[in-house]
Amino acid sequence: MENRTDLAIEFEKPAQKSRTQHKNFGRIGVVFSNLEEDNIYGKRKGKYATLKVGNISLLPDYSEIEKALVFCLEKLLPKKREKVLVAGLGNREITSDNIGPNIASKILATRHIKEEFSKLDGFEKMKSVSVISPSVLGKTGVETSEIISAMVEKIKPDCVIVIDALCASKIENLFSVIQLCDSGISPGSGVKNNRKELSYETLKIPTVAIGVPTVIEAKVIAKELTKNEKTQASELLVTPKDADLLSENITQAISTALNVFLQPDIDREIVLNLV
Repeated sequence: MENRTDLAIEFEKPAQKSRTQHKNFGRIGVVFSNLEEDNIYGKRKGKYATLKVGNISLLPDYSEIEKALVFCLEKLLPKKREKVLVAGLGNREITSDNIGPNIASKILATRHIKEEFSKLDGFEKMKSVSVISPSVLGKTGVETSEIISAMVEKIKPDCVIVIDALCASKIENLFSVIQLCDSGISPGSGVKNNRKELSYETLKIPTVAIGVPTVIEAKVIAKELTKNEKTQASELLVTPKDADLLSENITQAISTALNVFLQPDIDREIVLNLV
């Protein structure tokens, strides 16, 4: 049985129709994958971009991640994005599932102040950004897709950016890569609790997903330690012991890049000081 994974760099196989390209931003390598058909993992065809960050705790700063993320978002989202909805998916109380909510909490929301700020010098071209952390079904009783769909219908954004935790099949990829794709995402996929997907097909507007692999199946680690391919399958998912620190670092890197991307016409330092 195949190991579970949400990462394009792990599920590509010669037999599958896909094309890849590579680009470097200093120490950050980016793999662009164009999956031309749905694959065996249930992932939709589309464009994927994977940032190979490595051990983020060892980076002197996140400037190269910022440049790489902004570049990838520019490629995956339409030029028209006067109004953007950012959704941080997951459970803030669980370390391996709090990437989405934590990043959302650091995004500059401007929809409610755009008109006021537009009267000030330098803020005339401020974009309208809305942010939501819909939590999880077990806490709200409402499907994440229902909440996001309702917001899309109400505020009518030009595009949606959703952020969630993912599952990897290789230990070295945990908290070490950032994946973007234009094929959407199924909330809870990283913790094997797939819900209705959020994508262009369901929301009817361009939707880009940003994901960070935070968990891996225990059986994968068991196989690596024992070299026994017949290790029994387990539903147990594990995360690194320093997941809280890694999550904090990668949250800061992604949120900074998103704030810069969402307000391209405002001075970078001003945007970051407003958060």
